[in-house]
Amino acid sequence: MIAMSLSASIDSVSQKRFLSSLLAGRVLKRQGDGELLQERVIHLLEQQQDLCRLFKELGNPDPSKPFNTGNDKQRQESIPLPIAGSLLVYELSHQAGQLGVPIATLSAKLLLERLTTITGTDDERSKGVLTTSQTDQLGILLITVHELFTHGALCPKGFWQEYRKDQKLPNLHVVYLFQIHNVLELKDIIESDEGVRLWLVPQLKALCSWTPPKDEIDATKTQKEVLSTILGGLIGLGFQSSREPAVAVEKRCILHCISTLDDMLFWLLDSADNSAQPFSETAPERWCQLFDTSLCEVSASPNALQRFFMHSLTQTLTYKPQLAASDAIAQQNKWSFAKASPLLTSLFSKMTVIFSVKQLLHHLQKVLETHEVSWKHVLCFLSTLLVYNPSAQPNLRELLSRLLTSAFEGYDLESIVTAFLLARQGSLHGPSIFPSYSDWFKESFGSASGFHATSKKSLMFLLKFLSDLVPFEPQQYLKMHILHPPYVPTKYRSLLMEYVSLAKTRLADLKESLEDMGLYQNFCGAEAAPVQLQAAQDVEKASSLFEITGKISAVVMEASIFRRTYFLTQFLPALLKPRLLPVKADAQMNFIEALKRADKISATQYSSYMESCQRLRQQEGNAVREENHDNPLPVLKFQLQEHRRLISNGNDEEMVAQLSKISQTLSFIFPGLPDDLLEKKVIKLKTDTISLPELHLQVVDEILKTFCQCIADASKTLPPKRQMMWASRFVCIIVCNTHFLSCLLHRVWHLLHHQGSMLSGPQVIGLAALVVHLHASMFQSHVVQLISLRQPKPVSVSEALCSALVCNTDTRMRFCFRFCVAAICYWICRGDLMPQKEDMTPSCIYKKLQYLIPRLLPEARIAVFDGKENENLNSSALWSNVIDTTSKWKKTALYLWKHSAFNRLRREPQYQLFFTEWLANELQVDRSKDALSDSERLEYHEWACMQLYLTRPDDQGGCGGSLLSLSSHLINAIMDQQQRDHSHQDHRVSQKGTCLPEIICRLQEVIFEMELYNLSGSQPRRMHVCDVLFEIVSQRFSGSMSSTSPHLNSECTLNTWNRVMLALQSMSFIKVKAEGDRMHLDCKTLIQHVNSHQRRACSPSGLLSFDLTSHFLRSNLRACARCSNVAEEFNKTWSEISHHCPLLLVSTVYWWEQLSVVLLSLWRHLRDGASPPEQLQLIINSQSWACSLMKGQLLRRPSAPALLLASSLYVVFHGHEEGVSDALTMLQPERDIKYKEVFVFLLFLCVNNYVSALLYPQERCHRKALQLCTEVLTVLVDSSDWLLIFQMNDAEKGAYQSVTLLTSHQFTQLVPWAFYNLLLEQSSELQQRAVRCQGFLNTAVSCYISLLKLFLDGPSITESQIESWQILSRSKTFLLKAISQTSPSTLFSGTITQLETQCVDFDPEVAAALSTQLNPHRIIPELQFL
Repeated sequence: MIAMSLSASIDSVSQKRFLSSLLAGRVLKRQGDGELLQERVIHLLEQQQDLCRLFKELGNPDPSKPFNTGNDKQRQESIPLPIAGSLLVYELSHQAGQLGVPIATLSAKLLLERLTTITGTDDERSKGVLTTSQTDQLGILLITVHELFTHGALCPKGFWQEYRKDQKLPNLHVVYLFQIHNVLELKDIIESDEGVRLWLVPQLKALCSWTPPKDEIDATKTQKEVLSTILGGLIGLGFQSSREPAVAVEKRCILHCISTLDDMLFWLLDSADNSAQPFSETAPERWCQLFDTSLCEVSASPNALQRFFMHSLTQTLTYKPQLAASDAIAQQNKWSFAKASPLLTSLFSKMTVIFSVKQLLHHLQKVLETHEVSWKHVLCFLSTLLVYNPSAQPNLRELLSRLLTSAFEGYDLESIVTAFLLARQGSLHGPSIFPSYSDWFKESFGSASGFHATSKKSLMFLLKFLSDLVPFEPQQYLKMHILHPPYVPTKYRSLLMEYVSLAKTRLADLKESLEDMGLYQNFCGAEAAPVQLQAAQDVEKASSLFEITGKISAVVMEASIFRRTYFLTQFLPALLKPRLLPVKADAQMNFIEALKRADKISATQYSSYMESCQRLRQQEGNAVREENHDNPLPVLKFQLQEHRRLISNGNDEEMVAQLSKISQTLSFIFPGLPDDLLEKKVIKLKTDTISLPELHLQVVDEILKTFCQCIADASKTLPPKRQMMWASRFVCIIVCNTHFLSCLLHRVWHLLHHQGSMLSGPQVIGLAALVVHLHASMFQSHVVQLISLRQPKPVSVSEALCSALVCNTDTRMRFCFRFCVAAICYWICRGDLMPQKEDMTPSCIYKKLQYLIPRLLPEARIAVFDGKENENLNSSALWSNVIDTTSKWKKTALYLWKHSAFNRLRREPQYQLFFTEWLANELQVDRSKDALSDSERLEYHEWACMQLYLTRPDDQGGCGGSLLSLSSHLINAIMDQQQRDHSHQDHRVSQKGTCLPEIICRLQEVIFEMELYNLSGSQPRRMHVCDVLFEIVSQRFSGSMSSTSPHLNSECTLNTWNRVMLALQSMSFIKVKAEGDRMHLDCKTLIQHVNSHQRRACSPSGLLSFDLTSHFLRSNLRACARCSNVAEEFNKTWSEISHHCPLLLVSTVYWWEQLSVVLLSLWRHLRDGASPPEQLQLIINSQSWACSLMKGQLLRRPSAPALLLASSLYVVFHGHEEGVSDALTMLQPERDIKYKEVFVFLLFLCVNNYVSALLYPQERCHRKALQLCTEVLTVLVDSSDWLLIFQMNDAEKGAYQSVTLLTSHQFTQLVPWAFYNLLLEQSSELQQRAVRCQGFLNTAVSCYISLLKLFLDGPSITESQIESWQILSRSKTFLLKAISQTSPSTLFSGTITQLETQCVDFDPEVAAALSTQLNPHRIIPELQFL
């Protein structure tokens, strides 16, 4: 800034002072002396001072532009406005004088240049509002302009004229600033500008369409202020006073304002009608939002606003009246509040807010009477009025009443058309806004008091009007007029029929049916919804009305009678559409129940609906919705109580419906069965424990309780065959839900098995009936797999539940007795039996009764044979005994036992209790808790075996009179029972507590009788007892060998058979044959049995048990007692045993110390103290000879078989650790001649013991066994005979073939392993001696190949017992070493070739060693690759 010094000097900077500060200081000193100050300032200016520096000090850095504005700091430091204004006027005057122009012209030009500089030339910005910076600068400029106006240097109108010359489309924000800064009023602008409409309307539209930049936050607010200020000004100027304007200028101004507002209104209405315009969604809506009293009340008075809104409403209602009334009738449905343009309804709501409903409807009526109207706008206005004003409905009804009254009084067509249009428009919005059209029409014309009922002319006027509407009417109104016609007196009925005929013809042309119309359809002339959708809407409406009122709607009741086709084909299918029902009934379910009670829905339809809903829930699976607030158990209890009540009343259809509800509730609680309990219709039933969720257990108990109560209630008055079908249907809902069925079966099984004795009579009867119905319903559907029981395969439901009825104690028998009697009686009393229906009876329950009744009721045993049936006892009397609490179950059982229906079943094969089944049941009985005493039980067994089943034919499960068959059944039953107890370890009844002893006694009696028959000789072809017994066990072995584990099963079978055999008389196992007068023994069967079966399960290997050995020997002695020459026959028999049954011979020698006492005592008893027979004496002598060796004495060798001598030596050596070597040395000189064969047998027995010791180290000491083998092998090693016992081929064993009959096949397979185990434990010297033995290499190679096969095929010996691969490797090393030590000259070429061939496929290395070592000049082709 350039400073002006009060002194003439400007050289000293320190003396500089600003003009503004100087003047300000002067002002502070001389306040109130402004005039004097101004004169002195002018005097200073008249001096030759620099004006450019002066203007800069005034805050304008550009002296050439005196109206340029500085920044805020500059303005703060500028001089006061009055002084600045005076300075500017002075400067402008000076420049105007220099230029020769008026000061006003120069001022306007300079101001407009500055205004243009501030506002810019951007076209987009010219349509919107200025920025904040521009607004501030323009505000300062307008203050200056105002000062110029004050000093007369500028004229407002001249200023505007100059501005309009420069701006064709003035910026509305600038105009707004002109007004708020008191530069130019809107009125002055309009009065001075003839073409104001040409720019004001476009600029208003442009400003409404303008979108402020995102970074200008206050622009939107400014935009709204500008628009509202201008709108308020226009309203204030156009509608301020109702008087006529005094001058033309004022009149022209008013017209300009009204025209401008109308143009903007029409623009808004066009936008509402044509939403395709780009700005239609924002710009017109922005203008509409300005129609607010709060925005306009500053610029316009309330009266002006009312006049403006009423004027705008009239303009809107009459804008573009293009459609006739007929078009409005046809298109009216498109103009409801919901379908109308939101912009139009918003406009109506803002224009009507300051008026009452009565004023608006009065004005509407006036407009309708005096103008051509736009029916679209009129009807949209009415919709808006009804929606936003709750009091509009009664006022509209009054208006309609006035219109109809006027119409029928003067037969005014316009009035009735208007009334119908307005009434229909109101009905578009639902009953909460305005009554439905059908209600209004029935109210106005549906009775004798209607508007048309005053005269025939009035009636004809109405019908004529309706007939004229037919071509334009929407089909819904035509249907309504037909279904609900106006009231017509009877004598004028033909007039109505003419209209009805015309309307039906029109409907036919439209291809519409009356039956497609909904019950609650809103007759709005809209396009009819699809029938299914309309029916669904009717269902929803009817359900909601029922929920509110608790009553069935009259419309629904009328439709069920007068519109039955729609009711049955559309409404009910929509109502009964399957869905996921909640546990607690909802509104729709309650509505369905009400219709069912009103007989509008049949029980069949209701049941079908419930079943469909249940199937849908099962299909949905995990999608079933859970409702935490609904507890299904109380709902189910209530439904079950209601079902029980219906059974008492005997209402069959209601019961079916109620069962459907129960089924639905069950499907909610049991949505599906877990995968681990269901597999292809096989339900897995866990019998050990019941682990059901608490809710499931409670539900199952409620179902069982209700079923038992219903059975009891129904049986009080009617027998089962007259109780309708409720029980079968009840069980059907159980069967259909597999998850619930599984839980029910678990619960019933455990009730019958664990709590049967605690059940009351009605509970027993109910459960029995339930099992009968389950069997009948699931005869060919689901099966049950019993877990933790012995059932290998799935069984039927009835068999699974019957498995819970165990008859092993008195308590269990009596419960099972009661239960089965109730079940069979219930089944019989269900009706007369038909042959094709007899398989529907649970056979397992029937068989239980066949077992229990004769056992518990001795008098029933007589009835089995007398064949008398009680034909006089009918089903009703039988059932009366069942349900009579005072009647005894035994009496009822006797009645049942003699009933013809019961006995008819006994003739059917599937219902006959076979002897094997009887035996299985009897062997489960615990004798200590039996219902029968010991004597009673023996008597019962005698009757069952000898009277009942012995005489019964084979095809009926008996023995056909054959003791052979009877004994076979007894033996098989005993063995089955013992095998079951052994394999399953049954804990329920121990073997000591069962009836096994009595059954064995019965078997002994039968065997004894058979022996008596054989001894009588009356039937020589009859099979001997011995043959029978061994044939039975052979069949059992054949069955066990075909199983998955033949070795284990055969061993178990043999052990079981041995127990049975020991319980029988010993003499039963050797046949005594008669040849003339002489009796002789035949022990071939016994020998064959021992050789074939007994050797399979010997423990230890090669030895029978002491009991068996003693049993067989005693059998031999006692059988010999029947012969004339006892000693001779025994010697003959034992000699045969010694040669053909080595196992029995070796076992006899082994147990001789204990056996000798028994056998010799028995012999002396049989022969009155005679000396033992020769064969027994040989055993005694052999034992003495062997013992003498251990004492160092060499007695004369007995003339006994070598195996007998070897066995005697083995027994003696086996019991002594020392002295064996000395004893063998005593036999050394004579071994080659007399004892070689004895030693070979002895070696085999020692090896057998050694192998057993290796396999079972805990039982035997293998070191002791190995030492004994070494002692014997040392004696035999130089002889080739010892190698024979290791030959795999029995034919190569020579004189030692009998050793194969001493051990089992599994043990024989271990011989190669024993060979190498034995040799590898010997010293090197003994090994070399063995290798040099003739034929050793053949045996070694053969054993090695067999050992390889043993391990490759799957070892019989676990690796915990031997080091499998270690022994194999060591054996191979030993064999290769033996090959290298063998001289080729000791072998024939054929032998070498044979050995090579054996090894090629299993061990090429051994084959190569054989070829290289023994025949080096020949290379086997197969080994060339080596």
